[in-house]
Amino acid sequence: MDNPSITVEAVSPGLDSEAVEIAVTVPTFRRPQQILDTLESISAQRTDRRFGVIVMENDAEGRQGVEAASPRFLSGSVEGLVIIAHDRGNCCAYNAGWLTALERFPNLKAVAVIDDDEIADPDWLQRLSEAATTFGADIVGGPQVPVFAQSSHQRWADHPVFAPPYRTSGLVPALYSSGNLFVSRRVLDAMERPFLDLRFNFMGGGDSDFLSRAMQRGFKLAWCAEAILRETVPARRVEADWIRARSLRNGVISTLVEKKKRAGTPFANAKVFLKSLALLAASPLRGIVRLIRTGSPSVGLYPVYVAAGRVMAEFGYANEQYRQPEKN
Repeated sequence: MDNPSITVEAVSPGLDSEAVEIAVTVPTFRRPQQILDTLESISAQRTDRRFGVIVMENDAEGRQGVEAASPRFLSGSVEGLVIIAHDRGNCCAYNAGWLTALERFPNLKAVAVIDDDEIADPDWLQRLSEAATTFGADIVGGPQVPVFAQSSHQRWADHPVFAPPYRTSGLVPALYSSGNLFVSRRVLDAMERPFLDLRFNFMGGGDSDFLSRAMQRGFKLAWCAEAILRETVPARRVEADWIRARSLRNGVISTLVEKKKRAGTPFANAKVFLKSLALLAASPLRGIVRLIRTGSPSVGLYPVYVAAGRVMAEFGYANEQYRQPEKN
């Protein structure tokens, strides 16, 4: 590989690159134990699809993911390779993994994505692949079921920050996250590179933007409720300031993605801004309805924060939570 921003650190012996149909891509950043748990769940997949794993280390200096994962690949217990994505940032890690998959696996049919704080159910990969066939979909998303560090926090599972966007399987109008995703080869071949826009590198939302652009190009999106990943949620993420920051960020991303979607159309920016103002005006009532329905002040405040984030984005606000990973 001649890309200076990507270094191959470990390759499993005897890897048959031509046999790999699906590349399971796993970005990792300073989670050495969790990446091992994630890899164990991938190795336990019950599937008739031939897959290889690509771990993308995004901390070139610390190398905790490389040091933890490489022995599993070099011993042959995991088939695939470990790379370093030298350019820091969420989008850079994904781009490096998907580009490596295309270069390393000539008969690739799809890439799947699982994060290093997630555990895959044994039938996860098979379910995603079957859903793509069943629904004739080019991209399939699945739920990231929150597993809270403290059992008392389980009540947060239905908060909009953690709850899945859909409950049943089928074709859907939009997908929002790459945390549990299956993307066909023809999507990657058609989309411009880099796949994820680097403007979202430390904010998040590069996945939402990518999925929005893919939908605009006519690719079909589907949801597979049975393709379950279980995401570890530390106690930090149920604190009020984290929930508020994530909600505002979701609003910012919504504005930025919509602006890109409308780009080139008459009065695009004005239409987005007016929509944001309308959502802000309606958000107190929407919040009250949610508060009455759920009894949760945090759930009630969610539409207010999202609408505020949409408007704040118009004035340059960008909550780049990934620049301070220790606070994320």
